[in-house]
Amino acid sequence: MTLSGIWTPTLVPLNDRGQVNEPELRRFIDWLIEAGVQGLFPNGSTGEFIRFTSEERRWIAAITCDQAMGRVPVIVGCAEASIKETLNASEAYRAMGARAAAVIAPFYYPLSSSSIYEYFRQLGEASTIDVMLYNMPRFANPIDIETVQRLSSLQRIVGIKDSSGDLTFMMRMIQSISPLRHDFAFLTGWDSQVVAMLLAGATGGVNATSNVAPQLIRKLYDLTLKGNLEEAHRLQHVVTRLFDLMFQGHNFPDGFRAGVETRGFNFGSGRQPTGLPMPDPKVLAMKAEIAKILDDEAKYESRITRHDP
Repeated sequence: MTLSGIWTPTLVPLNDRGQVNEPELRRFIDWLIEAGVQGLFPNGSTGEFIRFTSEERRWIAAITCDQAMGRVPVIVGCAEASIKETLNASEAYRAMGARAAAVIAPFYYPLSSSSIYEYFRQLGEASTIDVMLYNMPRFANPIDIETVQRLSSLQRIVGIKDSSGDLTFMMRMIQSISPLRHDFAFLTGWDSQVVAMLLAGATGGVNATSNVAPQLIRKLYDLTLKGNLEEAHRLQHVVTRLFDLMFQGHNFPDGFRAGVETRGFNFGSGRQPTGLPMPDPKVLAMKAEIAKILDDEAKYESRITRHDP
């Protein structure tokens, strides 16, 4: 079955000692599922995988799979330093009940397309769990269309999460692969283009803004699939405002961490020192604006509901 729908790349709450706050993470997962997200995606870029140890990443994945309790599937980000470590981690995630492992292209060292292909080919042939390609060209080697097309012939490689934000790239990728592999999934990681990507043929999204406004992103997805494009585009503008507020002008993903706190969660400070005053007036202003946007949208929904025949 093709992986589709809205997946949340889950943020991780930390306690006063900078450790994973397990009770708050479990409470957050329940809230996301109740709000309608269709999958969870721990240990991604939004989840700050690189700031946790390998043991912590496995613990985060175990908590997520356990708390999901089969209500929604879980794709676990798997960005270890070598093929052997990636395979070991992905096997651990399989045992936890994860649906797939999302593997980012190797980072730090620039690599040729042939090297990237060979890396994923070996993973695809040896993995005991389905693999989702994770294209994050801002932080890692890009995965080009020809490489994705070649890798799509491996049955263990079931899709791609593309965080390039490049609509034309997504369209060309879908055009080149879908006729050959009908069940291949295309998930967009760019929140300001969810409607456009879905209309281009994407099967869903892994969207950071769904940490803060899961109901809005899910409704955006449903409206687009139903063809209610006028309302979908209106809601896309709301989501884009939220995304821009949290993405621009802040260390990523600190803006999203702050945004989640407007929903009644205590996520604590991230592990990356900011050198900013606490509380930061800029963050306080952002939180106030997020709260106003969400409140305005709730009032709009209430008016629409009252006027529905």
